[in-house]
Amino acid sequence: MQDRHLYEYAVIRVLPKVEREEFLNVGIIFFCKREKFLKVIYKLDEARLRCLAADIDLDQIEKNLQSLKKISEGVKDGGPIAQLDVPSRFRWLTAVRSSVIQTSRPHPGMCGELDTTIKRIFREMVL
Repeated sequence: MQDRHLYEYAVIRVLPKVEREEFLNVGIIFFCKREKFLKVIYKLDEARLRCLAADIDLDQIEKNLQSLKKISEGVKDGGPIAQLDVPSRFRWLTAVRSSVIQTSRPHPGMCGELDTTIKRIFREMVL
């Protein structure tokens, strides 16, 4: 019987004009404490984002999303937050913000295979 994993995920959203509260789901932050697993995956859809805001700075959004990815990976050039333990990094990544890049509240689940589950959630919530 395959081991089951308790996980949490949050959806990464881009709000080109925060005051309008319109957003596009662009990625997933996926976390499993027991396995010390934290992963960020995302995909920017330029055409869809430009429908919400023609003047959106996609280069800056890409840089910000790359920063989230570096923090999740715990790499040295990810800054001081990237040096925290995995649960602390997940909590920081999913903290409530009122900026162009925000996340949903974390959602829990159980799964057998972490990589398969993150891909499924990404397909369902982003693609």
